[in-house]
Amino acid sequence: MTTTEDHRFPAPLAAALAVRLKRIGEDDIDFEPYDSFLSAEETTDWFQAWTGNDEVTGDEFRVFGQDGSGGYVAFWLARAGRELVEQPVVFLGSEGETGVVAQDLAAFLWLLADGYGPGEAVAPHAPDPDWTPRLDNDLAAIAERFGADRRASVLEIIAQAAREFPDFDDTIMELCR
Repeated sequence: MTTTEDHRFPAPLAAALAVRLKRIGEDDIDFEPYDSFLSAEETTDWFQAWTGNDEVTGDEFRVFGQDGSGGYVAFWLARAGRELVEQPVVFLGSEGETGVVAQDLAAFLWLLADGYGPGEAVAPHAPDPDWTPRLDNDLAAIAERFGADRRASVLEIIAQAAREFPDFDDTIMELCR
């Protein structure tokens, strides 16, 4: 990205994150969206700190949110020549957790609609024994509008992403010092 980079979200992501912002504190999903993508400089600073490697840039990520502990949620630009909405959504946690959350934005929208955040998708254990994911009708309407053909269960969304990108963790860990 350059200093003239576009920080605006694609319309489907912007719509979902606007709903998500209203839900913070109302549900148990640990996902705090940003108002815009992090800048290239902010992304590089974060990725260098996260990996302990000052030779990496983070140019292959477009960060759009975090969890409460500071783990980042981003598009990973893994598909050369494809639109941003066709790129996988990944999570890089504050404690070194990594995972491909969804194959693309449409799948990610369904994950959110079904009551999961990125952290819950990477480590789908309940944060506490009483946690139960719940369908969010507003997010489901957005997912239906922008990705009706991508409807799948949360477990299938996570499994599809893991099958397509089985080496994500190894790829990221190779960059760590």
